[in-house]
Amino acid sequence: MARVKHVAKKLRLARALKSNSAIPIWVVVKTMRRVTFRPRLRHWRRSKIKNV
Repeated sequence: MARVKHVAKKLRLARALKSNSAIPIWVVVKTMRRVTFRPRLRHWRRSKIKNV
């Protein structure tokens, strides 16, 4: 990937990076373990980001 990126592409990559984290423990506690994982969790090798 190019070292110098377009700003729009950089923003999309940053948004994907931030959204790819596990849910906080307090959410699990607050929902009494109804929500335990994030269904759209992405691995960098398994699935790629579309429209980047």
